[in-house]
Amino acid sequence: MSQIQQAMAMLIAAFHKYSGKEGDKKTLSKGELKDLLTAELGDVFGKTQDKTALDKIFKDLDANADGTVDFEEYVTLIACITMLCNEFFSKQ
Repeated sequence: MSQIQQAMAMLIAAFHKYSGKEGDKKTLSKGELKDLLTAELGDVFGKTQDKTALDKIFKDLDANADGTVDFEEYVTLIACITMLCNEFFSKQ
């Protein structure tokens, strides 16, 4: 597999590692999202102990307002973080 294919497989695996622990296997609850952000993106987000910040991230991600984050909403988060990292590292 190419590096991009490996990255895609890793993103899919990370989502499914956390989804379904508290309900639907195809979505992330707020608790599952917190676990994912802390474990997988802790260097970017910190340890997400700020409940208000977590609530805002969750609300912003939950585009269809169904109370969960689906795979499409998760990929949107990853794409936005990737773009911000690219901008940051491009300036150095």
